[in-house]
Amino acid sequence: MNVLIVGSGGREHAIAYCAAKSEKADKIYCTPGNAGIAEYAQCAPIGAMEFDKIVSFAKEKEIDLVIVGMDDPLVGGLVDELEAAGIRTFGPRKNAAILEGSKAFSKDLMKKYHIPTAAYENFTDADKALAYLKTAKFPIVLKADGLALGKGVLICNTLKEAKEGVKTIMQDKKFGDAGNEMVIEEFMTGREVSVLSFVDGNTIKTMTSAQDHKRAGDGDTGLNTGGMGTFSPSPFYTKEVEDFCNKYIYQATVEAMKAEGRPFKGVIFFGLMLTEEGPKVLEYNARFGDPEAQVVLPRMKNDIIEVAEACIDGTLDQVDLQFEDNAAVCVVLASEGYPVTYDKGLPITGLDEFKKHEGYYCFHAGTKYDGERLVTNGGRVLGVTAKGKDLKEARANAYAATEWVKFDNKYMRHDIGKAIDEA
Repeated sequence: MNVLIVGSGGREHAIAYCAAKSEKADKIYCTPGNAGIAEYAQCAPIGAMEFDKIVSFAKEKEIDLVIVGMDDPLVGGLVDELEAAGIRTFGPRKNAAILEGSKAFSKDLMKKYHIPTAAYENFTDADKALAYLKTAKFPIVLKADGLALGKGVLICNTLKEAKEGVKTIMQDKKFGDAGNEMVIEEFMTGREVSVLSFVDGNTIKTMTSAQDHKRAGDGDTGLNTGGMGTFSPSPFYTKEVEDFCNKYIYQATVEAMKAEGRPFKGVIFFGLMLTEEGPKVLEYNARFGDPEAQVVLPRMKNDIIEVAEACIDGTLDQVDLQFEDNAAVCVVLASEGYPVTYDKGLPITGLDEFKKHEGYYCFHAGTKYDGERLVTNGGRVLGVTAKGKDLKEARANAYAATEWVKFDNKYMRHDIGKAIDEA
C-alpha cells in the first residue's frame, strides 16, 4: 500500500522508520518531511497545515493510509478533511483531538468523569485570574489553554512570578491565541511518566512507558523546550502504578470521550505524575510524543501499519501489542541558544557511523540538505537514540553515539536518564 506521513520532526522520522519495516508499505511519502525521513520516504514540500494540498497530494499518489504525526493538523481537523475525501487516516478527528487542543476541555472532562488530576480553575479574564492568584497556594502552574509547542506551561513560585505569567500568557499573548483561556492548576510533586497508547474508539492498548526531560539545561534548569531527551521504560512505572492507571485513567478516558460523542481513534499520550496520593494526569496529547516516540517505537515488535489499521477499523482488541525486553535512551542534539534564538545552516557530519552499529538511531528533527550538504534547520536538530540490555547500558550507548555527530554550536543535556541511578 501507499502510505503518507504528515509532519517533519524526529517523531515522524521514527514513524517512517517503523513504516519502512512493514511488509504492507510499498511506497512511503511524507509532507513536508526532513533530510532523515527522505531516506525512507519521498518528501513533498507541503506544510502540515495546508490541508487542501495534502488531500490533493494523497489523491494524486493514490494513498491508502495517512498517518498524521503532528498536533496542529490533528487539532485543526486534517483527519476529517482526508476522511471526507475517502482516504483512510490514522489519528483522531477534530472533535476528539480537542483532548490535546484545549487544556480547559481536558481538565473539565477529568473532573466530570472522576479521572485523577490536579485541582484547577479555568480563566478567560486576566483580572479574574489575578484575583484568584492572590488567594492561591504556591508554587502554582499556569497553562495556556491551546497548543504552544510544549512551551505554554509556567511554574510560578511566587505571586510576583504568577502575575508575570498571566501577563505573558493572557495579555502579551506570547503563545498567541493559545492564551485566550488559561488554566491555573495546583503544583503536583512526584515522578513524571509518559505512557503512549493506541485507541480504536473502544479498546485501548498501552505502549511501554517513557520519561521526557523538558527543561533546556542540566538539572532541569532553564526554559521549557519541546523535549531534550527521554528514556524507556521508566523504572518508576511499576505494576502497581500500571494497575491503578488501567482501572482509573486509561479506559476511563476512552469511555469519557465516547460518552461525550467524541470517540477517539489514534494515539493518546498520557502525561502522568506519580504523587504521594497516587498517579494523576498532568496532560493529554492526541498523538505520539516527541521525543518519546524515538525510544518507544524502536522497541515495538508489532507492524505499525497493522496496528494503525486496527485502530481505524475498531479491531484493536485483536492485536497483541508487544515490546522488546530491553531499554532505549534518546539524547537530543540542539543548536546553542534553543529554545530562544539559534543559528541554522550549520553543516552536520558523522551520521554514517550509525549505519555501522545495530541498535543505534539518529532521528532527524531540524535538518535539510543545502545542495549536497546536510545542515541544521531548527532548534532541536537530531535525536540520538540507542538501545541497551538495560537503561544504564542504553544511556551509556546513547551518549557515546552523540560523539559521532559534529556540527558547530552543538548543544545537549548531559543528564538525560540520570534518574535511572536513583531508581
